[in-house]
Amino acid sequence: MAAQVDHEERRRQIAEALLRIADTQGLQSASMRAVAAEAGVSLRLVQYYFSTKEGLLMDALARLGGQLQARMASWISAAGDPPTPRAMITAVLSCILPTDPESRRITRTYAAYYTLVLSDPALAEQHVTAQPDLLEGFLAKQLRAAQEAGEADPRRNPELTAAGLLAMVNGLGSSVLGGQRDGEAALAVLGYHLDELFARPGPRLEV
Repeated sequence: MAAQVDHEERRRQIAEALLRIADTQGLQSASMRAVAAEAGVSLRLVQYYFSTKEGLLMDALARLGGQLQARMASWISAAGDPPTPRAMITAVLSCILPTDPESRRITRTYAAYYTLVLSDPALAEQHVTAQPDLLEGFLAKQLRAAQEAGEADPRRNPELTAAGLLAMVNGLGSSVLGGQRDGEAALAVLGYHLDELFARPGPRLEV
């Protein structure tokens, strides 16, 4: 058991070295040799644990996804017990926005993977789109629950609305990283659109 734990720790050490390079330099700089240097191990050891560059990339991507999921779980747990569908949607989308060092690192690193996909579309089909698809499905499920509870506009298509919300948050994240607005302003934009989505219809005005 001790040997298995040591092997997993070594794989984690190497994969996190790649993630650090992706964050600060982009994945174009993450050669196996560069990862070995960043991890403080030999190139041969990197090749022992990851026989291919793609294998290392995908292992690191899975770990990045785990970090994002842990962040989401923490934000959801702070949203109420139990959280309402709106509170869950707000927590998930808010925690994705790059408003603190951890979320900025995660956003930059995902951006590095998306850049890689532009030159290797097969990578997106096999791996990179899996987590966004799951997240859209989760958001759509929460939207349907809110509609059934009378808390969200019943005319909205949950799947299309979820896709739009996630696309908006990704765009807001890019605008924060690019310096167009700060994290507080991005949260304000998100809040504005969620207020519209969850607004209850007012009384009909008599003419």
